[in-house]
Amino acid sequence: MAEHVEKIPHLARRTMFDGATVLGLAGGILLVVIAIGLGGSASAFFNIPGLLIVVGGTMAVTTVCFTMSDVARTVAVIGSTFMARERDPQDVAYTMLELSDFSRKHGVLRLQGQPLQRFAKEPLLFKALSMLVEGLPEKDIADILNEDLAATTARVQRSANVLRKAAEISPAMGLIGTLIGLVQMLGNLSDPSVIGPAMAVALLTTFYGVVLANMVFNPLAAKLERNAAEEHLIGYIYTLGTLSIIRKDAPRRLEMLLNSALPPESKVRFAGERD
Repeated sequence: MAEHVEKIPHLARRTMFDGATVLGLAGGILLVVIAIGLGGSASAFFNIPGLLIVVGGTMAVTTVCFTMSDVARTVAVIGSTFMARERDPQDVAYTMLELSDFSRKHGVLRLQGQPLQRFAKEPLLFKALSMLVEGLPEKDIADILNEDLAATTARVQRSANVLRKAAEISPAMGLIGTLIGLVQMLGNLSDPSVIGPAMAVALLTTFYGVVLANMVFNPLAAKLERNAAEEHLIGYIYTLGTLSIIRKDAPRRLEMLLNSALPPESKVRFAGERD
C-alpha cells in the first residue's frame, strides 16, 4: 500500500508576491510622482478637499451601487492581486493524468486517507476526489463541481464589477470637484486669496479621478478577471480529470480532453510518466 501511495503525485503550489501587479502599480505611480517633482513643487498636488471629494465620493457612490458585503469582499479580494498562487496548468494536467492512471491500476478506493490529504490545500480537487471515493454518481459530481466553479467565478466577477464601477465614478467625482472649485472661484473673484485654493480644487479633482480610474481601479479589475480565468481553467482541469477517473477512461483519452482545454504552449503528452 505504501509503495502505491508514493506513486500519487504531489501538486506543487506556492504563494508568492505577484511582481507584475506590484511593479506595475508602483512603477506607474512613481513615474507620475517623478514627473510632478521635476516640474515643480510636489506639495502643490496634495489637496485635502479634492481628495475628500474624489476618494470619499467614489467610495460612497460605489457603495450605493452594490451592498456593504460586496464592497467589503472586494477590499479583501484586492489583496489576492498582490499574491500569486504559482500553479502551472500543464503541471495540474499531468497530475490529473497520473491520478487517472493510478486509479485505473489500483482502484479508486486507494485514494482514501493519506493520498487524499495530499490535495487538502486544493479545495476543489479535494472535494472532487472525496466525492469520487464516496461513490457519488458521475452526474452529481459533475453538477456539484460545475456549480462550484460558476459560483467562484461569479464572486470574483462581482468584485471586478465593483472596481469597474469605481473606475467609472471617480472621473465623474473629479468633474463634480472641478465644478465646485469653479463655483467657489467665480463667487469670490473680489478676494484673490480664495481664487488660488478654489482653482486648485477645480484642477486637482479631475487629476485625482483620472489617476484612480486608469492607474488603480481598472488595472486591478483586469487582474482580478485574469486570475479568475486562470482559476476557472484549473478547476475545469480538475473536473475533466475527476469525471475521467469515474468513467475509467484510458489516460490517452483524458490527454486529448485536457489538450482541448489547455493553451497551445501547455499541451501534455502522457506516456506513463513525464518525459
